[in-house]
Amino acid sequence: MKTLIFIPTYDQRDRVASVCARIQALALDADVVTQPGAHHDAIAYAYDHGYDRLVTLDCDLAQVDVLPALIERARSADVVIGSRRVDKLVGRADHFMTEAMLGIHHDATSPVRAYNLHAIPREVFELAQSRDSAFLFESLFILHKNGFAIAEVPVAGARSKVSLRELQRSARKLGSIFLASQTNPTRFRLARDAARIDPDLVDPQNWNEYWAAHQRKTTPVYHIIATLYRNAIIKRNLQTTIRREFAPGSAILHAGCGSGQVDSDLHDHVKIIAVDIATSALDLYLRENPRGEVRHASIFELPFPDGSFDGVYNLGVVEHFTREELGRMFREFMRVLKPGGKFVIFWPHAYATSVAVLKVAHFVLNDVLHKDVRFHPPEVSLVHSSREAAALLGEAGFELDSYSFGPKDFWVQAIVVAKKPASVDAVSRPERWTTVAAGSSDAATG
Repeated sequence: MKTLIFIPTYDQRDRVASVCARIQALALDADVVTQPGAHHDAIAYAYDHGYDRLVTLDCDLAQVDVLPALIERARSADVVIGSRRVDKLVGRADHFMTEAMLGIHHDATSPVRAYNLHAIPREVFELAQSRDSAFLFESLFILHKNGFAIAEVPVAGARSKVSLRELQRSARKLGSIFLASQTNPTRFRLARDAARIDPDLVDPQNWNEYWAAHQRKTTPVYHIIATLYRNAIIKRNLQTTIRREFAPGSAILHAGCGSGQVDSDLHDHVKIIAVDIATSALDLYLRENPRGEVRHASIFELPFPDGSFDGVYNLGVVEHFTREELGRMFREFMRVLKPGGKFVIFWPHAYATSVAVLKVAHFVLNDVLHKDVRFHPPEVSLVHSSREAAALLGEAGFELDSYSFGPKDFWVQAIVVAKKPASVDAVSRPERWTTVAAGSSDAATG
């Protein structure tokens, strides 16, 4: 494997000769380059000159001795960090911030690193926008979010050199990256191959345009609020529900997946196949879910055999369809579920707090200011009660297993769990359920 050791030199030029002599004594099969340049310059140089592995460190004798361990650990990891002992208050604060805000548990500001460039596409590093010392933690965050294996080895005798002024700059940059990760997480995701498109599939509600516009963020304030709420509240509730209702390794269909931000932490528990009629949504899903599998399909005509899945779920989908469409949709879900399989719906409620807020927002923007703004497509089937949910699901043969609506999400969505009877003979409309017409409303719940 062709290896490059890159040592940036600024005010440490007097140490270059002794550092290079120490590296030569280690008899490593590697080229050494020393020149003024930042970390991202070293990465660009390594790719430009065809190296398979890049090792970076400061012009510091204490860091040289870790090279054999760093290179050896890199045989089984994509990135290896040389972790320094943090002995200053500002250094400990720097570590705390990168861990708390970005979820990085390694020494994110350490320049001592080994990269397996044959495993990491160059485009990953091009996602980082920082060109100062913040490049170190921003690029590591991007590597982490794209699922690359990160390991760590200790660097004996080396200390964090973060100053108070650098800490202040890092804090500002960390805040910017954290906000972007919550409001525009696809910025940090490497684009995957586009989903295979079914050219015969018709999108009568034009969801593809909706998700394309969603990427352009035509209503930025709404987009920021909705994304923060989705990640902080809905994602947590979905994880709790899916982990409670389905055993590890269950085959699950996300029917009407949208951007899939809420799925990102579920792939280690269940096997998800995500379906959407909008190709722009599937592209977003693939960015959000490096391990995700997608299919371009209609939820009314799923391309799967009978009894393919242990579970089906969706969020913010059913309210956009009429009662007749819900019947068709639910019967199709019933078909692809195994006996005893479950259907989980996050169903916006007719009396949700968000409905009231958005009604006011639409009135002000459209009736008062004449802006002609719609936050998302009309919702014609908001749920009113467990009785109504049971009736609508019962028409397709489902049994209502549980229904909850309350403060966990600030009274926005009812979490409905329905079950396909274990016996095929049991799939009939229970007489005890009374048909209740679905409520009609054009208010959006976000």
